[in-house]
Amino acid sequence: MEDCVFCKIVAGQIPAKKVYEDSTVLAFLDINPRNPGHTLVVPKKHYETLMQMPEKEAGELFERVKKLAQAALKAVSADGVSISQSNGRAAGQIIPHVHFHVIPRFLNEGPVGLENILPGKKMPEEVLNDTVNKIKQNIGAPQTEPAPREEKQEEIKEIEIEEETVNDKRLDEDMKKLDEANDIDFDF
Repeated sequence: MEDCVFCKIVAGQIPAKKVYEDSTVLAFLDINPRNPGHTLVVPKKHYETLMQMPEKEAGELFERVKKLAQAALKAVSADGVSISQSNGRAAGQIIPHVHFHVIPRFLNEGPVGLENILPGKKMPEEVLNDTVNKIKQNIGAPQTEPAPREEKQEEIKEIEIEEETVNDKRLDEDMKKLDEANDIDFDF
């Protein structure tokens, strides 16, 4: 693709600090690394999302990701490694070319898992069961980009609002207890 920065790196039109290259995959250091050894692993052939890649190529790409994660971990004496990959703008994909971030991690960095990026949400049992059934039905289906589902977003917003109301009630109750215990007025 002409305007793709990763395709230009693959073609040698933009310089990069290459750490690995074979006939199908290129890996290079991120120009704005989160940590030393932060590596991007890309297929040489242009695919915008992982879902567009043929199974065999996706499997081979992930084999290289694993190999590079092991190498980066050792190279910078890291305590762990984060591997991330996003598909589509809603997921935070900035460059529309499949790529994996391999980021060496260190214990002194503090909490860094997915829970700190996207907090979990309580979902009603019926929503979970419905989601399980829909995923199972689509496992064998042709892989396409997801269509926007506004009604699901509204349902999730309703759940979040309910949680906020519950939390507000708990906060009010806690403030009343503190008020009574300390004889302090917390009326807002």
